[in-house]
This record gives sequence, structure tokens and C-alpha cells, in this order.
Amino acid sequence: MNPTLAEILRGHIVESFHRGAFAVANAEGQVVLSEGDIARNIFPRSAIKAFQCVPLIESGAADRFGFDDEDIALACSSHIGEAEHVRVAASMLSKAGIEEAAYECGSHWPERMADKSALIKAAELPRAIHNNCSGKHAGMLAVAKHMGVPLKDYVKRDHPVQQAVARAIDFYCSVDTATAPWGIDGCSVPTWAMPLSNLAQGFARLFAPGNTTGQRIAKAASAHPLLIAGTNKFDSRIMAAVPRLFIKVGAEGVYCGAIPHASLGFALKIDDGAVRGAEVAVARVLSKLDCWNSDEKAALESFAHSTLSNWRKLEVGATRSNF
Repeated sequence: MNPTLAEILRGHIVESFHRGAFAVANAEGQVVLSEGDIARNIFPRSAIKAFQCVPLIESGAADRFGFDDEDIALACSSHIGEAEHVRVAASMLSKAGIEEAAYECGSHWPERMADKSALIKAAELPRAIHNNCSGKHAGMLAVAKHMGVPLKDYVKRDHPVQQAVARAIDFYCSVDTATAPWGIDGCSVPTWAMPLSNLAQGFARLFAPGNTTGQRIAKAASAHPLLIAGTNKFDSRIMAAVPRLFIKVGAEGVYCGAIPHASLGFALKIDDGAVRGAEVAVARVLSKLDCWNSDEKAALESFAHSTLSNWRKLEVGATRSNF
């Protein structure tokens, strides 16, 4: 059984808790810090969008279509459908000469009430460009166009774009996606299961100081943390507070990322899929590493706990990680 990584307090009593596992590793695969079962296969989901962005950069598509840091950041994001997110996604499609109708990610409402209300007032329904993965899909469509392959079915596992993604994952994470367990993600692209230790190594390798692809992604995310998630979202807030960190959420309680200056990668999974537990736990993991200056360490520690308030804004408890 995995250890408890996060607790929910009401008053001073632990009301709920979340078990999980994590690994921190270097590019050679040496695990420098871990808890729990890091060899079990887990689906990283959207936490590996940086790997899905690799073909966009290394194929030459990003340069051909003039994608800038905003575009690269959004290609790696799980955004909440704010106006800025939609603007950048639309710009990516326009630069590549691709129609919005080519999207195969499905549509859903933006997360914030203000953005939902704006669509309702305009008598509009949400479109695929509001999907939290629309930046990634714009990047994948650009790769397909650059490769000269059909845009249709670009989400299918046997499509050249997804095969390019699979090769990037194989290379960086030292896995074999041809035989690995796999499923279909919420945005319809393939997702492969692998151990946390492999994911941590993969992020360390991709974001190693000498890797220009990873450095380009890190630079884009550091310059535009709001595009990685959105207003008041954990990923955006923690990267704004600690610009030397790259971090990305995945559905069902996953967090992965890298500390490029320390040549380290990390991967965490909360067993019950609770994002609230994953947020404080990954902040605690990062704060325990001896690779930060005092300001960065203090900022990370501040994210390892949060106050719980009720509807009257009364403080009633806390979410914390103190393993």
C-alpha cells in the first residue's frame, strides 16, 4: 500500500487522506528520492504534453509556421478556455493555414464562470478551440501539415503524428509504446501507461541543459506560465513563483515535470485521482530537494498546504502534505 502523501483537515482532525507514490530521478535513471510503488504502470495523461510537443519542434514544423514562445507554451498546456488561450490557439491554426474544423479533440465549456457567461451572452456554444487541449491539437495538426500527411484522423494511434509522439516517449522515457498498455485520453489521442521512475527519467532527459528542444519548452513556459493552465490555477501560480521549475498536471492526480538547472525530473501519482492531494504533495516533494535558493524553497513550501474555507469564507481546515 502506498504511503499517505496528503491530508485534509477539518479543525485539527484529519478528515480525509490521499495515498500515492512519486519518483525524482536524473537523466541516467538514478532515483534520488521516492516513496511508494514507482514501478507500477500509471497513465500520465496530460502531464506528458511536453513529450507530445517534441515532434512539433524537432520536425521543423514550429519554425516553418513561425510559432513563438506563446504557441509552444500553449502546445504544452491544459488551459481553462480563457480569452488568451483561445486567442493563441486561433493564432496557431492561422499561422499553419489550418481550419478550426480540423480539430478532433471535442468541445467543452471553459472552466471559469466569466468565460462561460461571455459565450452565453454572445449566444454561442463552446467549440473545440475552447477544449483544454486545443493548443496541443493545434500543434499536432501543424505537424501533420508539415509532414504532408492527412489531417484527418491525426488522433489515431497509427497516424504518423501519434507515431512520432510515441517515438519521442520511447526515447526519453526508455519504454516501448508498441507493447505498453495504452488507452484513449479525454481529448481522443493515445495515452500510454508506464512507471513513475521512467517518467521522472524522461523529464530529466528532455529538459537536460544541453537539450535544445527541452530548453525551448522550458523557456516558453517560464515566459508564459498563464498559458500553461490559467488564472489561479496551480501550475501557472507555482511556475510564476518559481520560474526555474517546469511542471504539468495530468488527469487523475498526476503531476510530472523537470528542474532543468539541476538535471532532475519528477513524477507523482495520487492513487484515488484527487488533484487537491497531488498539488500539495508535489510541492512538498519539490521543496525537499536541495537544488533551490532560499526564496524558491520558501515559495514551494507555501504551496505544500492550503486553507479550506466554507461558503461564508470562514476558515474550517486545511489541505497539507507533511510526509
